[in-house]
Amino acid sequence: MSRPNFVSTEWLLTHLGEPGLAIIDGSWYLPAIGRDAKAEYRLGHIPGAVFFDIDEIADKRTALPHMLPDPVAFASAMRKLGLGDGIRMIVYDGEGLFSAPRVWWTLRTFGAEDVQILEGGLPKWKAEGRPLEEGEVVRQPRHFSARLDHGAVADVDQVRTALDHGAQVVDARPAPRFAGQAAEPRPGVRAGHMPGSINLPFQRLLDNGTLRPPAELWQAFSEAGVDVKKPVITSCGSGVSAAILSLAIATIGGSSSLYDGSWAEWGSREDLPIATKSDAG
Repeated sequence: MSRPNFVSTEWLLTHLGEPGLAIIDGSWYLPAIGRDAKAEYRLGHIPGAVFFDIDEIADKRTALPHMLPDPVAFASAMRKLGLGDGIRMIVYDGEGLFSAPRVWWTLRTFGAEDVQILEGGLPKWKAEGRPLEEGEVVRQPRHFSARLDHGAVADVDQVRTALDHGAQVVDARPAPRFAGQAAEPRPGVRAGHMPGSINLPFQRLLDNGTLRPPAELWQAFSEAGVDVKKPVITSCGSGVSAAILSLAIATIGGSSSLYDGSWAEWGSREDLPIATKSDAG
């Protein structure tokens, strides 16, 4: 075993194939990178892993990217993947630690109690010469009782209220995007940030595809001006890297909610205020 919320590659190797264990490839990449996560999964994944597509297991009623679906739709998707009640779930991704936290957060938000992330992800697994398999894995369908934890998710109105009352909204995007000095990758989304929000680029919490040690996480949040002992709402471009912040907060004993619409929603709405670095002088 490794630290809370994680398992080691050594642990996973010794437990491959156990009936009460499910392995999940939660890989997703920014469109600009040009990587096809599903194609890469078919070419080689950890034995027994199913593919969790955050763009497919999503609310299809909105144009916003990979928003949480309703509990009924989520339960149906989990049943088809064979991810049900009483299963221990281990999530990994092809970056090391990028999209796996979003899948970890999603599963926990819908009531899965035993979900962890593979430390170092697929890159570490491959580097250690551990086994891979090709094709797609089909697990036996299994009932999933979806119970949405509303406290884990923040909508735009809750974020506006939080900002109006000086609460901590922490944005995981790179500093140039937060400052409005770099264009957003999504068409129609303005550059800048929510007035009153705090910037903590998610890369500051990582070291070579793994989460930094707790003392360094505390330091990173502190240097950014975030008190993890108080409520935090995490945000980013589209709700993926925000989950890295939420994972880090959970790992050091704090709690947070995640703004699912994130900047993809806020930045595309003309009725919502935007700040840039120049606004602050």
